[in-house]
Amino acid sequence: MRLEDVAGSPHFQEHAEPADPRRFRPAPEAAARLAGAGPRELAALVEDGSAALPDRLAAGGVLALLGDPRITAVPAVCAVPGGTVEIGLPEEDVPSVVERWAHVGVEREWIEKETPVHRTELADYRITVHPVTNAEYQTFLHATGHPVRPTTWYLGAYPYDRANHPVAGVRAADADAYAAWLAVRTGLPWRLPTEAEWEYAAKGPDGLTHPWGDTFDPDAANTRETGLHTTTPVGAFPAGRSPFGALDMGGNVEEYVADSYRPYPGGPYVPDHLVQSMGEYRIARGGSFCRHGDLTRTRRRHGPFPGPLYPVGFRLALSTPPRPPSPTGADG
Repeated sequence: MRLEDVAGSPHFQEHAEPADPRRFRPAPEAAARLAGAGPRELAALVEDGSAALPDRLAAGGVLALLGDPRITAVPAVCAVPGGTVEIGLPEEDVPSVVERWAHVGVEREWIEKETPVHRTELADYRITVHPVTNAEYQTFLHATGHPVRPTTWYLGAYPYDRANHPVAGVRAADADAYAAWLAVRTGLPWRLPTEAEWEYAAKGPDGLTHPWGDTFDPDAANTRETGLHTTTPVGAFPAGRSPFGALDMGGNVEEYVADSYRPYPGGPYVPDHLVQSMGEYRIARGGSFCRHGDLTRTRRRHGPFPGPLYPVGFRLALSTPPRPPSPTGADG
């Protein structure tokens, strides 16, 4: 796709369809229960798949003001075992993916970036359960004096009422700086996940199409189809939990990885609108509240296209240190 064709594509439509806000309000009896709940009870409710979405959102909204116990000095992580894993999409699957998402303007060349399937070796690693939140990013800004604020913070002001929403509207360099700061602060080697690590953590050993399964589900991810059109408290879509336990790997905000765009081994170089507008760019994964569900596909490779539709955030990873050798005979 050429830059001059972007404006006419439904993929780049900026104005969302109006939604009825009553869909997302808790019932009066549910609101009364929330009023008497403590922070840990509210935190459990946010990630309770049996609870209605309005109740989960309301619980998260209260927690943003009270303080969310899920936001800790050392982020919670999921363990992902390493090994030889397959990354990417079979070339013969490209036409069916394009057809499935043609209604939102997906172009064949975008999907061709995912080809071919190739094998790579991953060491054991850990990936954070949630993306980095506004509250965590505000702590980083206060501690470091980092000069660039997220573009989604209106007038640059910290959105205290969205403390537990994922931070978005940052640059890849800002995400790297955050990881470096947290590494010093905690004594742990935090970093952004590699593209292969992110994909494998999202799709698991069964190679799921979306973090939750092989069929798109607007109830499993905060995307344009869900109708919220804004970020939500982290973890509020527990049906979208990935095979290793990570939340929000589909929807809410796109997430930077450590790699800039390069073709996969033996794959085509795609000089699409991202290359035309930015040249080299950092890969983003996972989809967001303002994008369609095609971007929640675990193999989808995207990037921070300039404009209001692409506020990108991030999550972190840790390499698992190798186990020290056991004393002779200790393992039986």
